[in-house]
Amino acid sequence: MRRGISRSFPLVAAGVVALGISVPASAKNISENNSLEGVAVNEVTASVETVLDYWTPERMREAVPLEQRVDLAAVDMSTVWESLGDVARGEARTVPGVSPRSFPTSGEPWSGGGEVVDTAGRVFFTFDGSPASCSGNVVTSENKSVVITAGHCVKYQGSWHTNWIFVPGYDDGQAPHGEWAARLTLTTPQWEQSEDMNYDIGAAVVETLDGALLEDVVGAQGIAFNQPRNQDMYTFGYPAADPYDGSALIHCSGPTFTDFLLTNDHAMSCDMTGGSSGGPWFLDFDEATGTGVQASVNSFGYTFLPGYMFGPYFGSEAEALYDAAQTA
Repeated sequence: MRRGISRSFPLVAAGVVALGISVPASAKNISENNSLEGVAVNEVTASVETVLDYWTPERMREAVPLEQRVDLAAVDMSTVWESLGDVARGEARTVPGVSPRSFPTSGEPWSGGGEVVDTAGRVFFTFDGSPASCSGNVVTSENKSVVITAGHCVKYQGSWHTNWIFVPGYDDGQAPHGEWAARLTLTTPQWEQSEDMNYDIGAAVVETLDGALLEDVVGAQGIAFNQPRNQDMYTFGYPAADPYDGSALIHCSGPTFTDFLLTNDHAMSCDMTGGSSGGPWFLDFDEATGTGVQASVNSFGYTFLPGYMFGPYFGSEAEALYDAAQTA
């Protein structure tokens, strides 16, 4: 993670060498489905076969920090300054998690660490013609196909990412539970319109794999909205910038506080680097079972405040995004 490139930067990782530019997926609001109103939606047009063929283990390993390739100082912090009012809140809501059904996997089963080792995973996509990576997590949903991640992990600098896949339980190029291609990627209107860091939340609805639904294969964590602030939390991700290499699931834990600088985000002492973006933040995390209730995602860090991670508050906008994704 380079210091001094801007006041803040998203924790995304991307490839240095261009490996071919794929045709961008069409971006549109699906007005026919009322559940998607008020949420920015990208309908993926590339075939599942094309996307999965693109993501070889070598390309996955080539994902390196985005800040090595683009000028992240281009992030417009004026939109953040203009939105210092509290993120909208509704009624408190918690959706419980579920255990996985018994399905064979494509690799070795997880050997410890609880269910988070299955539900959390690495996200891969094409950004500006090169392979890039983030993190994500499976949450309980009606369609059993929802991955929650950061907004900049689905759309960044005005364009939706292509070749988007989720690899739960990623392990140094291996996909023990398969590779799941997105059919829809979604984000909040605030992120889609102005990349407001207070609303840096994204979601993907993935296709079935060999006839199975994602939640049935790996289980799903709970998700919560409009919760009290400043609680103890756990955060997970796949950082890929030095001193990490993206091969392993890393975690931080401890008390949180509310950002007193430029956003209304949660904040935690944590040294995860680029590539961890989109990884889950959990309330009520049980180390023995590896389960919790997701209430944020890894979003960004300040260059002038190393050693701290920030994640958006899951308020009414995040809830609307989740509801749109789970019924899509």
